[in-house]
Amino acid sequence: MNKKDTVYVAGHRGLVGGAIVRALERAGFQNIMTATRQEVDLARQAQVEEWFEANKPQYVFLAAAKVGGIRANDSYPADFIRDNLLIECNVIQAAYAAGVKKLLFLGSSCIYPKMAPQPISEDALLTGPLEPTNEWYAVAKIAGIKMCQAYRRQYGFNAISAMPTNLYGPGDNFDLKNSHVLPALIRKFHEAKESGAQRVTVWGTGKPRREFLHVDDLADACIHLMLHYDGEEIVNVGVGEDLTIRELAEMVSEVVGYKGEIVFDTSMPDGTPRKILNVQKIRGLGWQPKIPLRRGVEETYQWFLDNIDHIRK
Repeated sequence: MNKKDTVYVAGHRGLVGGAIVRALERAGFQNIMTATRQEVDLARQAQVEEWFEANKPQYVFLAAAKVGGIRANDSYPADFIRDNLLIECNVIQAAYAAGVKKLLFLGSSCIYPKMAPQPISEDALLTGPLEPTNEWYAVAKIAGIKMCQAYRRQYGFNAISAMPTNLYGPGDNFDLKNSHVLPALIRKFHEAKESGAQRVTVWGTGKPRREFLHVDDLADACIHLMLHYDGEEIVNVGVGEDLTIRELAEMVSEVVGYKGEIVFDTSMPDGTPRKILNVQKIRGLGWQPKIPLRRGVEETYQWFLDNIDHIRK
């Protein structure tokens, strides 16, 4: 992949896709292709095939997906499995048929078993039951991984798969009904500070441990993999460090400047007890993250403040 090649980012309006576009622009790529849902609905096979045939991208970052937190996954299981399966099948097939040189598929760390040994290595895939609160999304993402591997084996299509840990950053979804934990905490603490609320309630016990990767670091990793990795096996992308949800809530509270009490609602689900990725493979490929969590949270909160009138909330 060189700076003049045509590079299509599917899902450019999302958290990950937007970050990949920014990273490509910073790196000097001159022919970045994007398409809105009005231009091509990735869940519609005929539209996807027609778009690829007409535009002929040389490289594809498949970042388009239906995503959300525990509540969204639990409330809309059919939407999560259907929409993600359709997007993956349509884009991978159309990319192969149109002669795309290489495709990078974005998975998720939720593909791994709920009780996988920690830190989670790539070979833990399909070794045990999934976390029930997001299994529909996980099953769809596993299917995408296997589709990439199958197209490589049967057709020689150069499709690779990256598995990021929990993400956050500019462009995130701050809707409390379907967002992930970190942006939800930012919004909760901000609104509590603004209203003068004496306490903020956080779902669960606060004990689960999570790892968080800034989306701009993920975007850099994706470009690095597109340039330096051609294997069939999946590659974890993370920071190799985690913290408890309680510690995260306290950090966000400090960054936002909220002075009240933090209360944990133990009647709500915790999800997986711990989830941290083994990142030895991608470190061995010469990549590592650059943005510390505290600084990333501060930057994300500032972005939230700067865009508060029109963000997804």
